Amino acid sequence: MPGCNSSAFPLDLLKSPEKKPPGWYLSLMAPNEKGPNYAWLDPSRLYCNQHALQDCIEDLLQPFKNEQIDLVAGIDAMGFILGAAIASHLKKGFLAIRKAGHLCVKTHSQSYVDYSGREKTAEVRKDAIKPGLRILLVDQWIETGGTMRAAIKLVEEQGGVVAGVATICIEDSEGGRWVKENYKCSDCVPDDLRSQFNGHFLDSFNAFNSQHMKN
Repeated sequence: MPGCNSSAFPLDLLKSPEKKPPGWYLSLMAPNEKGPNYAWLDPSRLYCNQHALQDCIEDLLQPFKNEQIDLVAGIDAMGFILGAAIASHLKKGFLAIRKAGHLCVKTHSQSYVDYSGREKTAEVRKDAIKPGLRILLVDQWIETGGTMRAAIKLVEEQGGVVAGVATICIEDSEGGRWVKENYKCSDCVPDDLRSQFNGHFLDSFNAFNSQHMKN
């Protein structure tokens, strides 16, 4: 990735490069080491670096500086981490959109098919979303868009307004394009790296692979 020429950089969670080009923190993300039953990378690795997390949040919120946001909603499970961090940054409340069966209160529910092709159901408590409430939806990643579309339906069917969608990456899938065409969105991927993300292999993975071979 541009500006991250040292192969040692992405292996050290707590260090940051002297020069920080757009999306510099993306090289901290680790490749899948466990096979096809898992996502192709681990974005959560960048959260361990305080500078990476703060820069990621600021980049995601840049398009929404002039938008009214009343509440931030994060999607189960990894969207909880990024969503709660964004809510704290904005000094707003945080709403958890849960997988079915975890909330002990009355809920609204919406079925969907996730990125792995599995049928699931998302739920949200009934007392949180009021008509006209402007909500920023946050997830860690959009691959096929099924999960995010379910979250959008949960908000809109209760009269809420989707103020925007923020996620580290929105892949160039049919579902990803639908979200971008219909809602104000932000992600952290610079244009010159977009093809790497759509191809599910980042140049920065080479540093991890080299270290794995040594071990």
